[in-house]
Amino acid sequence: MVTTTTRPRRTRATAPDPDDRPTGPTTGTGTLVRLMLRRDRIKLPAWVGGLGLFMVYLGAALPQLAPTEADLAAVTPMVQQPVGRLFTGPAYGMEDPTHASFFAAGYLLYLLLLAALMNIMLVTRHTRLEEQSGRSELVRADVVGRQAPLTAALVVAVVTNVLAALVVGLLALANGYPAPGSAVVAASVGLVGLAFAGITAATAQLSAHSRGAAGLAGLVLGAAFALRALGDMVAPGGSALSWVSPLGWGAQAAPYVLDRWWPLLLLLVLAGGTVALAYVLQGRRDLGAGLLPARRGHERGGASLGSPWGLALRLQRGPLLAWGAAVLFLGVIDGAFTQVMLDSADALPPEMQAMFGAEQMTLGYVAFLSVFSAMLTCAYVVYAVQSLRAEEAAGRAELVLATPTSRAAWAGSHLAVVALGATLIMVVTGVLTGAAATAVTGDPSLTGDSTAAHLNLVPAVLAVLGLAALLHGWLPGLLAPVGWAVVGLIVFTGTFATLLDVPQAVVDLSPLSHPAQVPVQDVALTPLLLLAGLTVVGVSLGLLGLRRRQVAGRS
Repeated sequence: MVTTTTRPRRTRATAPDPDDRPTGPTTGTGTLVRLMLRRDRIKLPAWVGGLGLFMVYLGAALPQLAPTEADLAAVTPMVQQPVGRLFTGPAYGMEDPTHASFFAAGYLLYLLLLAALMNIMLVTRHTRLEEQSGRSELVRADVVGRQAPLTAALVVAVVTNVLAALVVGLLALANGYPAPGSAVVAASVGLVGLAFAGITAATAQLSAHSRGAAGLAGLVLGAAFALRALGDMVAPGGSALSWVSPLGWGAQAAPYVLDRWWPLLLLLVLAGGTVALAYVLQGRRDLGAGLLPARRGHERGGASLGSPWGLALRLQRGPLLAWGAAVLFLGVIDGAFTQVMLDSADALPPEMQAMFGAEQMTLGYVAFLSVFSAMLTCAYVVYAVQSLRAEEAAGRAELVLATPTSRAAWAGSHLAVVALGATLIMVVTGVLTGAAATAVTGDPSLTGDSTAAHLNLVPAVLAVLGLAALLHGWLPGLLAPVGWAVVGLIVFTGTFATLLDVPQAVVDLSPLSHPAQVPVQDVALTPLLLLAGLTVVGVSLGLLGLRRRQVAGRS
């Protein structure tokens, strides 16, 4: 009998089946956090660095503006007056000001606004935009929990806000400001950012589109600013209306004066509540869908949609109405406070009198309001032109260009609609702002003066459109960062150039600094023609660049 034996065959070890791995609702969060930080390796440091540069500049400029206590006391009325409180905050500590308290009273609000905007864009980019583009579906096809993308986005938001708070707090200390108040400033910036991260996380569950989610969060921010502005204008220190706004809570902490921490707890509660709401809402919707039902369209599209112009007008209608209403609302409110401004003119410091035109205070104030409207309209222009990039990324532009529609006709129609929309916003705001000023002062000439002042700045606003078109045509990836950086520069120079003695070379970078100060000065045609020429050149070169690059790609 013969017995044979065989050696058992060795089998190669195989990797475990991914489907057999334990999964939970937050599985994969750590990997997604690293991915998001990798993708935002430029954007997040730029935002945090921008906050830091703002602190550095204020620390250097304020001592030059008011080197002594007497000089500082002379400047403080600009934030004590109702119009000053509209733009700055409740004006705590201005009876016996220091450089630290003046910084908090005059400029803390803008740090809070920047922190809120940073978080709106961050959370929208990593949640709703990922679902809209289809990338989130690919990620979820792996071993990734349902709540992991939202959790990772919020973790990145926490990390970013902590870094922003540390940078702001340390630079406040470097400016020589007291440590307790600097800690309150840092916490205010970080917690306002977290509050709007939570708000955006909730709005991202409502809309099926990233622009809708960001728009809803931006609407909350705009309402918060308006409520705080109205509440702070009532009286120094604010009123009950100031406490309705998250921005008001940050200002009511009163750093360097009262150093109150308990108003910041309201921000923490808001952040926690909105984050919890976001998770609840996410559990009630499908991936890629929003909770707000999409409006049913007509069975047949209108005849106008068959042309590039009609399609552009339809796509740009929402941003035009939203931004136009916001600019108009703020313009009318500011115009209604013209008489209050005149009544307090004698108490204004020389720096603020120079800002509003000294002997011609009424006309100077009207000119300032036109600049303020133009700042917001420039922001609308950048936002609206970004829709071209969004149409490319979503693939809808390619469908339009597959028809007998040229690239120049497609993009040119959008740019033309944005130009007409910006002009319409400026004209209507000018008329109604002047009408509000006329109603409170009884001077009918202010309506015409305000309209002329707003029309005078239209070429400067359109120059921003030319720059945006140029970036979209040749370097579409830089449209958002460069465009919003230009808007930030315009706001900074238009608001703080006179008060902080900003170098003229920096002021000249803003298109709004070149037209004459109408109605204080007569209209100067040369700068208007130059700005119009720059607009035409920018749009023409942008359309040329669009023809030379791939759609939804880079040249």
